[in-house]
Amino acid sequence: MYFKSEERKHISQGDIFADFIYVRWAEQKGGDIDLDDIKIPFFVVLTQSCDLEQDFKDRQKNSDEKRDKYIQSILVCPAYNAEKLRIGEHLKSEGLVMQQFTAEQWSVLKKNRNFRYHFLPRNDSMGIPELVIDFKQYYTIPTHILYKITAKYVCSFEPLFREDVSQRFSYYLSRIGLPESKEKGVDE
Repeated sequence: MYFKSEERKHISQGDIFADFIYVRWAEQKGGDIDLDDIKIPFFVVLTQSCDLEQDFKDRQKNSDEKRDKYIQSILVCPAYNAEKLRIGEHLKSEGLVMQQFTAEQWSVLKKNRNFRYHFLPRNDSMGIPELVIDFKQYYTIPTHILYKITAKYVCSFEPLFREDVSQRFSYYLSRIGLPESKEKGVDE
């Protein structure tokens, strides 16, 4: 499911990074800068590999050449410690109380039958604990920043698993939300 490429040159879809401080907002207040940030324990790159490869090649060009493949930012989803997510404490540091999962709900999630989440099994040799990707939480990281933190690269998904995560994320994002029915007798 996972592999680690020591010869990687560019960022790819399915890359997993660890220990990232994401700055959501920065504001100058007087002589200080006030930061609103969050620590992301792990995140998975979701931007398509072909786009990332073309962006990498584009970044190698001279400044006077056509640069139409340049990507400003990369889409990522956080992957939280599975046990903390199961008990609803994965965002405790943000002051958020989250859903706790019953044994039955957790079993469904671990089988990747809950559309919002994707369970990732532990891999000790790669330094990956059991993780859960939350498709409702996603961020963009400036591409040049992601290239600066390559030391935080942990490993990547094998192509088949990378495509599975990508398809599940796009399905979750494109779902149609229906309003709750207010008609009498419906769903009573």
